[in-house]
Amino acid sequence: MNRAQLHIIFFIGISMFLIGCAEKKTSAAKLPGEITMSKAELQDRIRGGWAGQTIGVTFGGPTEFRFKGTMIQDYQPMVWYDHYIKETYEIDPGLYDDVYLDLTFVNILEKVGLNAPADSFALEFAHEDYKLWHANQAARYNILNGIMPPASGHWMNNPHADDIDFQIEADFAGMMTPGMTNTGSEFCDRIGHIMNYGDGWYGGVFISALYSIAYTSDDIHFVIEQALSTIPEQSQFYKTIADVIRWHQQYPDDWKKTWFEVEKNHSSEKGCPEGVFNSFNIDARLNAAYVVIGLLYGDKDFYKTMDIATRCGQDSDCNPASAAGVLGVMYGYSGIPAYWKPALEEAEGLKFPYMDITLNDVYALTYKHTLELIGQQNGKVDGDSIMIKIQEPNPVRFEQCFEGMFPKEERYLRQEFTDKNIVVDFEGNGVVVLGNVKSRCGVSKSDYVALLDIMLDGEKIEQVKMPFDYIVRKYDIYHKYLLKEGSHHLEIVWTNKDPEFSMYMKSIVIYSDSPAKELNPNHN
Repeated sequence: MNRAQLHIIFFIGISMFLIGCAEKKTSAAKLPGEITMSKAELQDRIRGGWAGQTIGVTFGGPTEFRFKGTMIQDYQPMVWYDHYIKETYEIDPGLYDDVYLDLTFVNILEKVGLNAPADSFALEFAHEDYKLWHANQAARYNILNGIMPPASGHWMNNPHADDIDFQIEADFAGMMTPGMTNTGSEFCDRIGHIMNYGDGWYGGVFISALYSIAYTSDDIHFVIEQALSTIPEQSQFYKTIADVIRWHQQYPDDWKKTWFEVEKNHSSEKGCPEGVFNSFNIDARLNAAYVVIGLLYGDKDFYKTMDIATRCGQDSDCNPASAAGVLGVMYGYSGIPAYWKPALEEAEGLKFPYMDITLNDVYALTYKHTLELIGQQNGKVDGDSIMIKIQEPNPVRFEQCFEGMFPKEERYLRQEFTDKNIVVDFEGNGVVVLGNVKSRCGVSKSDYVALLDIMLDGEKIEQVKMPFDYIVRKYDIYHKYLLKEGSHHLEIVWTNKDPEFSMYMKSIVIYSDSPAKELNPNHN
């Protein structure tokens, strides 16, 4: 071996060493064994978390699902003014679903205790009169019809199990478990399976962990890395967030390049029947990727973080809410720039939409629950000083939705049925029929419930209820997974027809047990 060859080997070795160091730069840091803070600091950081979440969801509200599969361009203005939150409370209270669900769970912790069973949370949220969508609404219907958690969130019973729902509602778990990540994950296990499973559940575990670890460090890279360690590595959720971290290292100055990589590699939808065959994507992992893009490229700047998370599109109110909430905990309410505070402070004493408590009440309850949990987990409160024992994050168990299910076909029908039965012939191993009960005479409120006999391959297999009432409605007319692959005949018989109502069938999504083949016969 000559000298030139030795030089080449030497430089290759040095290069590989430096690359390895760069890739592991965030893993060199370690969690402390414990942290201490004053009571005032803990209260400030809890207030910052709730404030950040509320500011973020209001900031991104006007663009929610208006930009699907496309980023929001730089020239698109973002609205903010001093009375914005109070006015949005009144005009669009449903926007705050990712906060009023949190508040429901905080209320139950106060009423029943920190060991409240899953059924307590499930029954409370199912009987509230606020609006819900996707996995939440499917779970509400399940619970009201006797399917309790964790079955209410399982993908066989809930076509929206991978959707974002619990991801946007898990903030409370992380906020009340500073540095106690595994304790937060236990709350997520108990509550998150009310409405989600698999990647949908992991979204909540991950967001909770971001909040928990944000109490221990202001290193965004470290916080994200530690939070991701709560997710099983074989899951698609883990792979998505790990890719975002990798692409940020590759394109540290251009969030749009990372956004494009996410779209190319992680925007495929499998579960939510509304998004499988179009650009609408409410999947937890895709929107969690946007949260992480906001945090990584936001450089710990409150506005920049919210702005990037919003401009990634899709669920563009919930994503900046999560990102801003994490920063709020990291720096406390005192660290949020003054520009955002007048609108928030005007609303803190108002009853939150659909709730009987205010943000000020929630700050106090979260603080109370946090102190209780710190004591339970070997921490200590001594006068004004709080010592918290830090938990090394452990991965939760592995779950995967829609195994053996692959989207095959959508039939976009837009048909109303009054006298005829709904008849669907399909080839595959699963089907979702999307639709709802519609009024033919203009009524907006009615207790009417349609009864539908489900006939599959000539046999009645069940009867489903389709309430007209929007609050307790069935989110999809019918779904059935893991049938034997082949030809199937589905007939939906409306047994208690009422001339004032019709059955609206929007579309049908069909699944197969194998991925779709190339459909272009001219492709070589």
